[in-house]
Amino acid sequence: MKPLLDPKNDYVFKRVFTEHPDALVHLINDIRPDLPPVVEVEIINPTITPEELTGKSIVLDVLAQDANGNRYNIEMQVRRYNDWGKRSSYYLSKMLTEQLSAGEDYTELNAAIGIHLLDFDLYSETPAQKQQALWRFEMRDGQQPEVTLGDTLQLNLIEMKKADRLGLGDRNLRDWITLFEHWQEETRMASIRHDAVKNVRGYIRQLSADEESRRLAFVRERAQRDESTLLKEAEARGEVKGEAQTLLKLIKLKFGDQPEWVETKLNTADKNQLDQWVADILVAESVVALFKG
Repeated sequence: MKPLLDPKNDYVFKRVFTEHPDALVHLINDIRPDLPPVVEVEIINPTITPEELTGKSIVLDVLAQDANGNRYNIEMQVRRYNDWGKRSSYYLSKMLTEQLSAGEDYTELNAAIGIHLLDFDLYSETPAQKQQALWRFEMRDGQQPEVTLGDTLQLNLIEMKKADRLGLGDRNLRDWITLFEHWQEETRMASIRHDAVKNVRGYIRQLSADEESRRLAFVRERAQRDESTLLKEAEARGEVKGEAQTLLKLIKLKFGDQPEWVETKLNTADKNQLDQWVADILVAESVVALFKG
């Protein structure tokens, strides 16, 4: 038997929940147990295009609509993006604005609900944040949070690793988290009681047995890995460039304005060389001596 594909691979995640909307209904209800249950959903974006599969900056999300017209954006996210909050707010607002055409009444708007499953800790700055992993953001007054602008915009976050560590959530939600975090551990899988989660694991097993599905899951994983590498390289280049500019300012403060070749030399140096020049500038008697040293 072939090893199971990772359910956190967003290609696998989208395949499973777009092809089995009944499982998506259970997932939505188990993440939002205090709200009226969703009975059925229609998948709005069931296909996965080649561009989406290899698109390094695209998250393969699941878009669905329930019988009342409320729209859901469900995402599995394994990496933390810069400006994560702004990105999430943008796409949630876009789900809302796309519902109306020019001239249509605002009363026709239905809720836009984001559900993001995060495989990382997003909030950990305070002791209280470290103890919470299930979040729901809505538009509320800052002084009187019981006063809201309605439920038109909602963003639900599950920090799965934190929730798993702390045992947060009711039994059904913990079973989902166990599946996503421990899908390879047979002992942990045997503890799952939720039939919907058991069924999803069966769907993943079927998908894992298909060679083409395995190949496409690998293509998706490789694209995301390449993106991560490029981001790290870009961050490193940004740090080096910043250090070069700082060193140029120090040189000008100590030795006055310099010819263009000095800036060129700084901008083409690597981090180790820049670190050495930063240390040497304190004792260098001239720019030429600095670079020779």
